[in-house]
Amino acid sequence: MITLATINDKGINTMVVNNMTATRMAVINKRTSDGLMAVGKAMMIDLWKEKAKNGEVVFAFTKRDGSTRIARGTIKFAGSMVNGRGESRENYATCAWMDLEDNMKWKSFRWESLLWVA
Repeated sequence: MITLATINDKGINTMVVNNMTATRMAVINKRTSDGLMAVGKAMMIDLWKEKAKNGEVVFAFTKRDGSTRIARGTIKFAGSMVNGRGESRENYATCAWMDLEDNMKWKSFRWESLLWVA
């Protein structure tokens, strides 16, 4: 666990995050140069993963071409979250998911592209 703290004129704000969330924040911050957005998106990914492993999740992300995709997906039936070479999608800073609208095909999105989770 990692504790993040900020100090302002109103006092000290702290937040405790697990190591994977901290790693996601660092990667998103490096890719976007926006630390505040990195914190929010890393925590949103935690929410996405929790909902996706327990069933269906509706979410939106920005595609490579710049368009927005609203998707329905899950990771509930996944034995392991690996790509065709047997590596975790986390190693590539992406989230893999089964597309419930496209014949359960495996798809992925980059961490920084996640826009919202319903």
